[in-house]
Amino acid sequence: MIKHVFLTGPPGVGKTTLVQKVCDAMKSADVTFNGFYTEEVRVGGRRVGFDVVTVTGERGHLSRVGNESGASAGRREYRVGQYVVDLPSFESLALPLFRQVTGGAEGSRRVFVIDEIGKMELFSQAFIRAVRQTLDCRSCSLLGTIPIPKGRPLGLVEEVRGRPDVKVFTVSMCRLMCLG
Repeated sequence: MIKHVFLTGPPGVGKTTLVQKVCDAMKSADVTFNGFYTEEVRVGGRRVGFDVVTVTGERGHLSRVGNESGASAGRREYRVGQYVVDLPSFESLALPLFRQVTGGAEGSRRVFVIDEIGKMELFSQAFIRAVRQTLDCRSCSLLGTIPIPKGRPLGLVEEVRGRPDVKVFTVSMCRLMCLG
């Protein structure tokens, strides 16, 4: 039985936009949901990083170009390309959301949104544990995004792809425009 839905596709195709549209529809239908999405941060038209944004509008750093993340001296730096991941900021915003959804009243069905399970997020072992726990939660369904396979496989992403209770849809620009 399919319990979780994940979207995949190339960067910039509109996965986050589609997730936001689904969140708007769930809100209109009074569906109980929580979670987060990632959003580009641009300054003067130039992408300088990514923020994690909860479905209720709280915002925190996920990453910034170079040393613009505010990383303190002596702390290990996690990098993806030109971006330095701000793990404490990400974890302090995202992890409490998981506790809220998996700790709710038994019997009430809940949806949790994760945009995305990607390289930056996977530096957090606590995030990996939380995703697995939420996937196994009987009263939770996940709506998430995962990157298309490229280069070295990402363990948790491949684990998600291989689960029998997960359906992965590939998003293309054509499909997204049709939903307009």
